[in-house]
Amino acid sequence: MIVVTGGAGFIGSNLVAGLEQAGAGDIVVVDRLGRDDKWRNIAKRGLADIIRPEALALFLAANAGAIDTIFHMGAISATTERDVDLIVEENVRATLDLWAFCRDRGVRLIYASSAATYGDGSAGFEDDADRQSLARLRPLNPYGWSKHVVDRRLTMLAAEGRPTPPQWAGLKFFNVYGPNEYHKGDMRSVIAKITPDLARGAPARLFRSYHPGYADGGQMRDFVHVDDCVAVMLWLWRNPSVSGLFNVGSGEARSWNDLAAAIFAALGRTPVIDYIEMPETLRDRYQYFTQASMTKLRQAGYDRPFRSLEDGIAGYVQNHLLADDPYR
Repeated sequence: MIVVTGGAGFIGSNLVAGLEQAGAGDIVVVDRLGRDDKWRNIAKRGLADIIRPEALALFLAANAGAIDTIFHMGAISATTERDVDLIVEENVRATLDLWAFCRDRGVRLIYASSAATYGDGSAGFEDDADRQSLARLRPLNPYGWSKHVVDRRLTMLAAEGRPTPPQWAGLKFFNVYGPNEYHKGDMRSVIAKITPDLARGAPARLFRSYHPGYADGGQMRDFVHVDDCVAVMLWLWRNPSVSGLFNVGSGEARSWNDLAAAIFAALGRTPVIDYIEMPETLRDRYQYFTQASMTKLRQAGYDRPFRSLEDGIAGYVQNHLLADDPYR
């Protein structure tokens, strides 16, 4: 049995699809579906069960002997969330509790961390797990900080030789995009937000730059397709001897101008871009550059190439965002 927390969410639902295709057997989704269309993210999947997070502890206790792996994708992922007590409960406490369960019951644990742990990037984007390297990182928001708290604690436990799950991996996802992110509102990728407008003939609207080293729209991000994230997780699942903290990005920083051009190309349009003022509240904490170092994952044995921004956006736009049924 495989348990996927946040299994109806963006990355989680794509992982569930990948596990089903891989013949993983019984898959249990842990999530809240609410009153919107989030349920459609898992509507095509054959599931063993769907559990609310509040009932997870009882479910784990009753099924401990049958569970092989827990993929912990569930979290409050909004970088704008300011209820820090809630973030600690959902992101920190829940992960530490799952670690303890997996450690005690011999269950593998693969959990979602975030590139938000790197803060403004001034300390680099190396996925070093030693205590000194992690201590230098300064996340910019409570979400990133909550992920960093977990990373520091779990890597310390492992480094000190204390008991751990038989396999554990924390994945620092960079700017992920792809199908099934539609329920995320303002947290959707820019691709999902602007493609409908561009398809109707509107220009792309990107932030101006307030940094002398970057042109307008020249701010850079490591954009990674969700299918590549799933491929990494499935590889870890198939390689239970690999544990640690790993970046998951494309390894190549690309500009917002590149992203907009790729959407226009997928739509068969000539790029037209308007540059708009960035809200003042963002200007002093805006990231101008992110790029995952992928050396550690490659050295662990992962050799699959990551798709280019152009190929990833073309497939997303044409096969999902413009389709009658955009869901995976």
